[in-house]
Amino acid sequence: MKKLIALTLLLASATLFSQEFKFGKISIEELTETKHPKDSTADAAYLYKKRRTYFSYDTNKGFMLITQCHERIKIYTKEGFDYATKEISYYEPDSGTKERVNIEKAYTFNMVNGKPEKTKVTSSNIFEEKINKYYSQKKVTFPQVKEGSVLELKYKIVSPYWSINTLNFQYGIPVNILDYQVKIPEYFIFNKRGKGFYSVPFKEDSYNESINFTSKERGLTTKYYNERVNYSGSKYIFKGTDIPAMKDNEPYTGNIRNYRGGMEFELSGTRFPNSTYKNYSTSWEDISKKIYNSSSFGGQLSKSGYYKEDLSRILATAKNDNEKIVGIFNFVKSKMTWNSYHSKYTADGVRKAYKEGKGNVAEINLILTSMLRSAGLTANPVLVSTKTNGVPIFPTRKGFNYVISKVNFADGSYVLLDATSKFATPNVLPLRCLNWEGREIRKNGVSNSVPLVPTSLAKESNKLHIKVNEDLSVDGMFRKTYEDHVAMVFRIDNESKKEEDIISELENKYNVEIDNFRDVNKDEIHKKPIRSFKFTSEDLIEEINGKLYLTPLFFLAKKENPFKSNERNYPIDYLLPWQDTFSATITVPENYSVESAPESLAIGLPEDIGVFKYQILHNKNKIRVQCVLQMNSYIIGPNYYQTVKDFYKKLVEKEMEKIVLVKS
Repeated sequence: MKKLIALTLLLASATLFSQEFKFGKISIEELTETKHPKDSTADAAYLYKKRRTYFSYDTNKGFMLITQCHERIKIYTKEGFDYATKEISYYEPDSGTKERVNIEKAYTFNMVNGKPEKTKVTSSNIFEEKINKYYSQKKVTFPQVKEGSVLELKYKIVSPYWSINTLNFQYGIPVNILDYQVKIPEYFIFNKRGKGFYSVPFKEDSYNESINFTSKERGLTTKYYNERVNYSGSKYIFKGTDIPAMKDNEPYTGNIRNYRGGMEFELSGTRFPNSTYKNYSTSWEDISKKIYNSSSFGGQLSKSGYYKEDLSRILATAKNDNEKIVGIFNFVKSKMTWNSYHSKYTADGVRKAYKEGKGNVAEINLILTSMLRSAGLTANPVLVSTKTNGVPIFPTRKGFNYVISKVNFADGSYVLLDATSKFATPNVLPLRCLNWEGREIRKNGVSNSVPLVPTSLAKESNKLHIKVNEDLSVDGMFRKTYEDHVAMVFRIDNESKKEEDIISELENKYNVEIDNFRDVNKDEIHKKPIRSFKFTSEDLIEEINGKLYLTPLFFLAKKENPFKSNERNYPIDYLLPWQDTFSATITVPENYSVESAPESLAIGLPEDIGVFKYQILHNKNKIRVQCVLQMNSYIIGPNYYQTVKDFYKKLVEKEMEKIVLVKS
């Protein structure tokens, strides 16, 4: 039976790949299909996704990297209209060699009066947008898009850079047929690495091609000579069918693109005829030295004259190393404004950035590092790959797109600093930086790994004091305290909100009326922010047949399990370890007593991943509730998904259990 099933699947796959997907040849079946046959929840699907990446020789420019793409997309719902806009980003610096994108042809296909009808994408539907000083994007907007439309697009990217973009197998929608091919001449050596939790097997073949050169010799007459060079190469063929969507509607996904199945090609070297082998990526030491020796990196750290007067004023009042660090860090944060550009290299240089008070990540944090060094501290830059940039597994320069600062102490301890965020504090980095490990580069170019995610828990404390009145209304006091990264996120989220808007939002969320609202230490970033308010409500107690029913944590109780999918093929990513504590003290009327209350519960996840503790104590008219939810591991593998889902199920069930009060 198993052999029969395998044979059936093999034949089905062969049938799919035997289909000819000629551009513009859309079938009636494709146009009339109302939902995806294997994923009824899909808003759209790639019916066909083809890519060809290869090198082409230009006699004037040398080898160029060409990527040709052919996509056919089916739109099922209005939510799928997002796929009717295609954004293709490419490298287009303000100066220097640029990439080029050509939209070759694009159409929208619809069924109109029982017949297929196509609408051409014209130049008015294609837009050029500058993303930043390095990148632009070409945006294609398909016209006449409806539920049921089929979109088809062909485009080409021509690059003078030998960097092969990641081959992604998975997307936010299903892929019916995937057909990729990469051809690499023998002159280029690439490392290959699979990524994510879904793989497409590939076949490796060799191929032979040739380059025709035309040269000329001037004399009494100009003579032309043709020369032909034959070379071989490796061809990688990827074919996949019925690839499931990787949706990010689950919570705690981090950067889901890091987990989507794919293949990465990293250029490690070149070996051209009559030339020596040239290394591009060999070891972390080589990479670190190359970056450090760059005039846009290490060369900027040696400059110090532009800040000497400001540094002297800071050091005049600093009594120890800690005060030096805090003084310099706070000065750079207040002096410099981040322009939102990620980079490990400076763009305009530290002097100009300092003068203008604005710069990219490298300019701001290299200024910070240089000032710390000039103050006599052992400070070094740390290369970082942000959450959106992925995780650099093997040695690579392009794997890092960010830089922070590190101060080392004689006892082996250290502090990490990032002056791009005014809400960051020592060892509290912006969330975009909390991505596995960074690479510290010392003055001699030697490097070492540095954990970026803190081991200490980011804490949030919630306290309730509630009095239940005779008329079943409640009067209460709520107090919430934030620490470390939770405090930073709180400040970012509330920076531009008006107090009346915050109060209105909380009243709607908690179903209460709020009075005496206060946010303490909101702007004093070295203190814990505290939010407190008094509240009243007539909707938190339920009376049935003379008995009173109340949820012990009231509006703080978790009402539903955040994890809803039956399975998950990528990790749960909390960004960092954390702890939430909850306590409630409830005073009930004198003529009532507790008939029943939830039993205490303590459950843990395997390998000390996390724990949930819940306890209720009560006497005649006083009830005390204590609850702790703690996650010691910030990344939880998909093999534990069902265990975590069951853990939250028990947690929600416990927090939603009622206390029952009866008249004495």
